[in-house]
Order: sequence, then C-alpha cells, then structure tokens
Amino acid sequence: MADPEAEDRKPQSDEARSAFSSPAGVAAPGPAAADEESSTTSEFALPKGLDAPQQAGPEQEGSAFSTPRTYSAKHAPPAFTPATGIPLVSLTKDVPWQDRMRTMLRMPVTERPAPELVHKEDESGPAVPRVLDLTLRIGELLLAGGEGAEDVETAMFAVCRSYGLDRCEPNVTFTLLSISHQPSLVDDPVTASRTVRRRGTDYTRLAAVYRLVDDLSDPETAISLEEAYGRLAEIRRNRHPYPGWVLTASGGLLAGAASVLVGGDAIVFVAAALGAMLGDRLAWLCAGRGLPEFYQFTVAAMPPAAIGVALTLAHVDVNASAVITGGLFALLPGRALVAGVQDGLTGFYITASARLLEVMYFFVGIVSGVLLVLYFGVKLGTQLNPDAGLSLSERPLIQIAASMLLSLTFAILLQQERSTVLAVTLNGGVAWSVYGAMHYAGGISPVASTAVAAGLVGLFGQLLSRYRFASALPYTTAAIGPLLPGSATYFGLLSIAQNEVDKGLVSLTKAAALAMAIAIGVNLGSEISRLFLRLPGGSAGGRRAAKRTRGF
Repeated sequence: MADPEAEDRKPQSDEARSAFSSPAGVAAPGPAAADEESSTTSEFALPKGLDAPQQAGPEQEGSAFSTPRTYSAKHAPPAFTPATGIPLVSLTKDVPWQDRMRTMLRMPVTERPAPELVHKEDESGPAVPRVLDLTLRIGELLLAGGEGAEDVETAMFAVCRSYGLDRCEPNVTFTLLSISHQPSLVDDPVTASRTVRRRGTDYTRLAAVYRLVDDLSDPETAISLEEAYGRLAEIRRNRHPYPGWVLTASGGLLAGAASVLVGGDAIVFVAAALGAMLGDRLAWLCAGRGLPEFYQFTVAAMPPAAIGVALTLAHVDVNASAVITGGLFALLPGRALVAGVQDGLTGFYITASARLLEVMYFFVGIVSGVLLVLYFGVKLGTQLNPDAGLSLSERPLIQIAASMLLSLTFAILLQQERSTVLAVTLNGGVAWSVYGAMHYAGGISPVASTAVAAGLVGLFGQLLSRYRFASALPYTTAAIGPLLPGSATYFGLLSIAQNEVDKGLVSLTKAAALAMAIAIGVNLGSEISRLFLRLPGGSAGGRRAAKRTRGF
C-alpha cells in the first residue's frame, strides 16, 4: 500500500501547477473576492476608499466639446503655439487698417497672435449674432459696389476684431458672403451668411462704408453697435450724388472723348455723343421692363453703330469707325474685368471665374448688338474700311485733353465723390501720356505700353487711397478708361461682319490681350505700392501671404 506522505513529496508535473494557483497553506479566495479580482480595472479609476468629486453645477464636463469650468472666453489662452513661436505683429495706427487686417487675415487661425482686447461697450460685450449680422451687411455693400473679394474679407475681419471677435473666418464668393466665429476649440461655432441679390455702382456709398470701417478699426474711437447700425442705415438711404440727366450727358461726353482719342473730329464727337446718350436711354427703358443686363448691353450698343453706318450711307466725310468705337468705350466693363483678374491673382478663383464669366456675357451682348447693325450695314452696301481707321493722327495735346475728359465723365458715371474727381482725372491724363509716349513716340507694342500705363494707374491710385484711408477703386477705375480696347474690339467685329473671320479673331485676341494687360497692370501697381509702406510685422522680411505653393 502506498505511503500518502511519499505521494505528497513527489514533484508534480507542469500541467499540475499554475502560476495563478494559490500556494500551499493559503486559503482559496471566496466567490465574491474572485469576482472582484477578475473584473476589469482601469488606470484612471479612483483607488478604493476615495470618493468621487461632486460637480457643483448642473453642467457636466463629460464631453470633449463642453466648456471647462475654468475657461473664460474673455481671457482665453492661445489655443496653439507653433514650434517656431508666434510671430510678432504690430497692430498700431502706423499703417492703414487694410494692411493690418490683410496681414492677419492671410495667416492661419492657429498662427494669429492674440491681440490686446479693446472692449468698446460694457464688460459683457455685444451679442455675437448681431456683430456677425453687421459685418455681413457691410460686406454686402462692398461686394455689391464692385470691391475685390480680398478687400471685402479684410473689411469684414476688421469689423469683427473691432468688437472683440478675433477667431473669425470670413468667406466671400461672387454672390454669397458667410462668416464663422468660434470663441475657442471647445465652444460651438456661430455661422451666418448673406446673399448679394443686386449690384450697383456708387463709389460715394463705397467711400462712406470705408470711413465707417476705418472708424470702427480705430482703437481710440468707441462706436457702439447701435451707432454702427445707425450709420449703416444712413449710408443705405443716401441718394446718388448726380441726377439721371447728368449721368446720361456724361455717357455721351465719354463716347465723344473716346472718339477723339481714335482720330475723330468735332462732327464725330457730336455723333458719338448722341449715339451713346440714345443707347443709354434705351438701356434704361429695358431695365425698367425687367430685361436682364445682357439685353441691356445689346440694345445700348446698337445706336452708336447705327449712327456710324448712317453717316457712311449718307456719304458724310467723317471717320465712321471712330463714332462706333467711341460708343463701345462707354459700354466695355472695365472695372468688372479688373476685379475678376485681381481676384484670380489673389487666390479667389471661384469669384474670379464668376466675374470673368459675367464680363464675357456683357461682351457677347455688346458684340451681338454691334454685329447685328454692321451686318445690315454691309448688306446695304456700306463701305466701312477698317484700315482707314488704323491711321491715327498724332495729336498729343488734344488726345491728352480727351483722355482727361473721358476719365472725368467716367468718374461721374461711377457716382464718385466730388473730392476724388480731380485726382482721377489727372491720373487718367498721366496714363494716356505714358501710353502715347511709349507706343507712338517709342514704337513699343500697345500691349506692353498699356500694361505700364495701367501699372502707374494702380500705383498712384493705391498711394492716394492709402493717404486718405479709403478704397482704391475711385482712383483707379475711371483712370483706366482711356486704355480700354475699344478700337481693337470694333475692328474685330467689323472684320467678322465682312466675312474675314481670321482677321477678326486676331483683332479680338488683341483686344483680350489689352484687357488682360490693363487688369494685371493695375493689380501689379497696387502690389508695388505696398512695398513702399511699412507693413505689420515688416521685420519678418515680407508679407506672409506671398508663400510659394508651386501650384499645390
């Protein structure tokens, strides 16, 4: 019979022993203790014997999107600090608010420095939705007035920052404005949008909006939200500075001055003026009937072309081509073209595409109206020779005076303030003088001459606007009027009407090149003007928006 003690002294196999088995002499734990040890534990669980802290208020911090109890929106810490540190940006009055806000706007949100908070009302501050609504209404007036997308976003950003809303992101497209404000990474964002339904050209109203934004951006000027709304309502209610008959007369004088630029005499001046005024009245009649702008441009282009054809059929010894060309000058959408190219150069490609598409539709409307008249004129036996119009007589003094008259009347059509009319008139005279000196005297190509002249227009206009803390549009738009490609457009249309399609397409391509030279020259002149000014953070060596992406 085997000894039990000997059996106990035998070594047990590996299968009989377990690392988790209780040693000999230790009682096995009970069922409750076993269940407790086998339950899953967490390193974030409180040790046994410690009570969980109780929340003082009803708000719980169980969500990552809920605001912590120790967070204060008024004294919010920076959400993110880059590895290279936060760039120092001087938000002083040494430079215009456009440059200060543009520098901040072109930075990513995480790289924008936290400015010194300046509260213009009580400690609680204005309601965020009302500030966003005021910002959108100001942006709507600027965008409807023809301002570039980047300049509209800059003004919207300046309004938000003036009321302490720093973490804002404005977004501007051709017809839609939106803005989003998020106080911190743990707060819910507030977003508002507004649609631009109607557009109108009134640079007096545009200048008033810029003065309002300038006053809001001034840290020494405390303008409450109610006062800002009141001033905005006054701007909307203000009537245009010039009556309707003045605008019609200005359109006629603009066409007459343009006809003199391309070689017309006194009879041509009167004929072009009458044709442009008749076209303007017909366009107003179509607008009152609710017709789209495409048909308005088509109808407005017909009377000058009809008068030119009629003079040729009557065998009047005048340059009929100059009559038709002068009428085209009053219709070409120069500002829309410049704004479209400017938006494309500054990275707003959707808005740029929409603006250029609008320009294309207007141009097609003008082409349709002129081609229709020229086609019937050719069928009636009209002898319109495009080569005769190309031999322009060099009359520098008369042409400079005509260019200044063109800029003056163009400024009136744009509803500019009377204080800016003289400056833009002189700017237009300088532009034509530079173009004439380079093209006629120097023999340089018209595209290069136009680009240089437009660059000077943009340079002088931007410097004048910065000196007066205003928009650059009143100083540049009317000044590029003498440079518009009216003659190249007409000769291209005439060649197409005479079944010379290849020659007409070459002339229209030249007109497109001239238009692009004007737009790029104005934008380049504006950019060069900023190089002469001390910018915020200028010690960094350049504007932060000029980072190279190589297209990706």
